[in-house]
Amino acid sequence: MRNKVCITGMGAVSPIGLDAASSFKAAIEGVCGISKAECFDTELTGIHVAGQVKDFDPSQYITKREQKRMARFTLFAMTAAMQAWEQSGLADSGFDEERVGVILGSGMGGLDTICEQYDELKVNGPRSVSSLFIPKCIINTTAGQISMRLGLHGICFSVVTACSSGTDAIGQALFAVREGRMDAVLVGGAESVMNELAVQGFHQMQAITESDDPARASIPFDKDRQGFVMGEGAAFMLIESEAHAKKRGAKILAEVAGYAQTCDAYHITAPQPEGKYAARAMELAIEDAGIGKTEVGYINAHGTSTPLNDVGESAAIELCFGEHAKKLFVSSTKSMTGHMLGAAGAFEAIITAMALTEGVAPPTIGLETQGEGCSLDYVKGKARKMDTKYAISNSFGFGGHNSCVVLAKR
Repeated sequence: MRNKVCITGMGAVSPIGLDAASSFKAAIEGVCGISKAECFDTELTGIHVAGQVKDFDPSQYITKREQKRMARFTLFAMTAAMQAWEQSGLADSGFDEERVGVILGSGMGGLDTICEQYDELKVNGPRSVSSLFIPKCIINTTAGQISMRLGLHGICFSVVTACSSGTDAIGQALFAVREGRMDAVLVGGAESVMNELAVQGFHQMQAITESDDPARASIPFDKDRQGFVMGEGAAFMLIESEAHAKKRGAKILAEVAGYAQTCDAYHITAPQPEGKYAARAMELAIEDAGIGKTEVGYINAHGTSTPLNDVGESAAIELCFGEHAKKLFVSSTKSMTGHMLGAAGAFEAIITAMALTEGVAPPTIGLETQGEGCSLDYVKGKARKMDTKYAISNSFGFGGHNSCVVLAKR
């Protein structure tokens, strides 16, 4: 049995909004969520801007006492997950708690907590290390926290595939529901590593921009792009089988139609230059969705603003779609949020699903002159109306991970 899999709830905490609706509205309006960095030492790192979540208050869902026991990425995840849960209305419909699960994607988890506790150890000695250190920093406990909050006894685990983590989490949730192992899964991604160690680590790899102009820092596909901008946030969706959603009278927001992953097996950080296996991931996801390539009208690109990624992804799209590539709308919401790392895929999938529903493609802001090897229609500057049933959201991660999810309008 192969169940159709639908989205019935969405939540988000991002540099451009504190829920899914406000984040999507800002994306369509081309709001830049990148600003002067306030959460790490810019003089020490030489990095000046970031996609920071501002004015975030999790107290609607998490008490002050609980907040002290959670890392920042967990606070984001819990908030986004609860938003998706509430919108889905599943709690009011009655459900089998053993057939509802939680899957979280994150690339680096509680690195901020690791840094803080190491400083405590070195400065104040062994007894100063918090007993909550390990539970706060390891990624899987965030999925566990969400399950405990909601009393969900189905599958509960985490996916770590660098910047593909959020998309791969959605893929695993899709399989669980499609195969009938779960009725529903609360799935998403979360990340917050706004500290000097993470920033400098990316800087040493020449992956992060040194630009001090927020408007010209994250500029995917532009000839002047230097690297990505560090972002943070979380996004979650409640996915369930179509039959389960219809039986309880839920509003179906979109469909998760297909998913696939490949590996470049080429280089630990650089993408395969011709985009061969990124293209193959898109092809396999389209096959998994049971549609033709020409039925896809929009791609939310990984689009990091690094010289290698943008050329490689553009090549992959052309390799996958051939002549149809020129007819696609392709845009990068990272131009507005920066790179949310392990949360990026989940956030971008939600924006893609909403873009299909509203019939509008988000823009790539900051793009002035397209760089060499970047010859597609990147929805430069302003959002555009579109009429398509199917769209793709791409995520590529260090280690050679290529992940692709196909969303469908309902």
